[in-house]
Order: sequence, then structure tokens, then C-alpha cells
Amino acid sequence: MSLKEVLVEELKDLYSAESQLVKALPKIVKACEDNELAESINQHFEQTKGHVERLEQVFKQLGKKAAAKQCKGMEGLLKEGNEAIEEGEEAPFGDLMITGAALRVEHYEIAGYSAAIEIARGLGEDEVVDLLTLTLEEEEAASEKLLAMAKELIGEAAGLSQDEAELEDEDVETVSDEEGAGEASMTRKQTPHTSKTAPKKPSRGKSRAA
Repeated sequence: MSLKEVLVEELKDLYSAESQLVKALPKIVKACEDNELAESINQHFEQTKGHVERLEQVFKQLGKKAAAKQCKGMEGLLKEGNEAIEEGEEAPFGDLMITGAALRVEHYEIAGYSAAIEIARGLGEDEVVDLLTLTLEEEEAASEKLLAMAKELIGEAAGLSQDEAELEDEDVETVSDEEGAGEASMTRKQTPHTSKTAPKKPSRGKSRAA
């Protein structure tokens, strides 16, 4: 196998990955409850269609026909993302799960493009390097944007979790107070009534002698 053949194999994998994303992203956008997150992923959906076209240009530049080799890595990542959607968690927790899945996808693509760029550079394919670098920069920008959104969602989720924990503590205190009041009431009922007036004792001294 030649170095160029290795590059072509990498490109086939990327072509499959991007094509799978084009099919999957509309469902992910629809599942987002946060409008900003939905808009960001939708913008990347449009970019992804451009990534597919750019890869086709790369194949042409190398004198090869554009072809995909099933990318099992992306297949697995998208399956995990779909599972996150099917969990049906309310916002912001559901959106945070989607963001995590999307970040894993971006990191996978960044790794793939980085490898392909270095191989193309080793072959002296400068035009291929330039085309792939454009896509890599867009993937990195998308990753940074997702990470910033994840931090915002984490802050929101942490606040809600704190509020929920405080409510649970209040419920526990209320139950404890009610149980304490009930026990006190039962104690009063079970204690026998005793007169506060003590029985008279026989008097001593002169009165008894009489």
C-alpha cells in the first residue's frame, strides 16, 4: 500500500462520516429545546453539506472517484446521540446530553481531518491540504461554540439541581416535624391522669392524742 492509498482510505472514512451526519443532524436540531443550541447545530448542518462537497473536490484533485467506506466510528457516535435524544430528558438536562454527544462527534472529525492533512502534506498535495484545513477550522470553531454552550447549560442545570436539593431538604424537615408532633401527641394520650392533690397523712402530736 502506498501513502496516497492510505490518504484515500482516510478520505473515504471522512466522506462516510460527513454523509452520515447530513442525514442525522436534522433530527438532532429538532430534539433541541434550547433555541441557541438548535440554531448552532443547524448552522453546522449547512456547513456539513459543504464538507461533503469539499471532500468530493479533494477526491477529484487526487484523480479518484468520490466513494465512502462505512465509518463505524461515526455510526457508533450517532447511535449514542440518538440514545440521548430518546431519553427525553427535560431542559436543560436533555440539551446538555445532546451537546455532549455533539462534542464527541466534533472531536472525532477533528482527529480524522488532522490525520488526513498531515498525510496530504507528506505527499506534497498542497491544494488538498488547503481544502481539508478549511474544513478542520470549521470543525474546531463548531467544537469551541458547543463547549461554550455546554458551560452555560451546566450552570443552568447546577442551579436547578441546587433548588431541587433544597426543596428535598425542606420536605425532609417538614416530615420530621410532623412525626415529632405525632409522637408527642401519642405520649400525652398514653400517660395516665394523676391528681395534683396529695393524699392527707395522719396528723401527729396533740390532735392524735385527743
